[in-house]
Amino acid sequence: MASSRNRQRALARAKLERQMARRAAAARKRRQVLAIVGIVAAVLVVGGGTTALVVSLNGKDSGKAKASSTASAKATEAAGSCYTKATAQSGQKLKDVGMPSNSDVPKSGTQTMTIKTNQGEVDVKLDTAKAPCNVNSFAYLASKKFFDNTTCHRLTTKASGLEVLQCGDPSGTGSGGPTYTVKDENLPTGKKPTYPAGTVAVANTGQPGSGSSQFFIVYGNSDLPASYSVIGTVSKGLDKVQAIAKKGVTGANASKGDGAPKEKVKISSIRVSAPSTSSPTPSTSASNKS
Repeated sequence: MASSRNRQRALARAKLERQMARRAAAARKRRQVLAIVGIVAAVLVVGGGTTALVVSLNGKDSGKAKASSTASAKATEAAGSCYTKATAQSGQKLKDVGMPSNSDVPKSGTQTMTIKTNQGEVDVKLDTAKAPCNVNSFAYLASKKFFDNTTCHRLTTKASGLEVLQCGDPSGTGSGGPTYTVKDENLPTGKKPTYPAGTVAVANTGQPGSGSSQFFIVYGNSDLPASYSVIGTVSKGLDKVQAIAKKGVTGANASKGDGAPKEKVKISSIRVSAPSTSSPTPSTSASNKS
């Protein structure tokens, strides 16, 4: 009888161990599925289209969005087009003012971009010859008064490793722009520093050909990846930007030197002159907002 009872106990114990093993395996599988879902959700949330600068500040896309963006950029360049229609992704705040023509883009000379702000005037010498698509885009947007009464939403200081002031988003959130993107041009590959003080370049989402209206003024030498189209250099008013930077930043990442400028910077207008040569110029007569 004792032997029989021992055998029954052993069988019951073995059955219980098998049940526990099955439950543990099922629990592991559930955790793996939840982890994968969580990762995908996080990628989709982060991929909301924020136009930023570098690594820790970058907007990121899911693998599908990245492949789509890259393929689109390559197709655009292959076709020789400057501009590609963009559709707002989750979290983006695009403002539709049409799109510049892909033909008759000035490709020589220089232009002057005058940025009037509540902190003073900043003039930028635009290099039309080296960045024709991007310079023409800024001339087009300026003619539509796209930048009027907007704020510079981001300032980074030495504490962050970068020294830039970022502007050009009508929504003031870092997620805004027009309903098109511009191909990359004049990337400072092999240069050190890649973006010296006085450089003005186009911000993007971290993907090729994703720049549009947001731009950053470099007020102190900054070694960023050579992924941002350089459109020109500050010819007047860099001291104004440096004075703004000295006041510091506000926001959750202020201790890291990244946030909104403490000294609010409001752009009353941006105007772009005609090219310095006889090249075709973008229309500057339109002033309507869409």
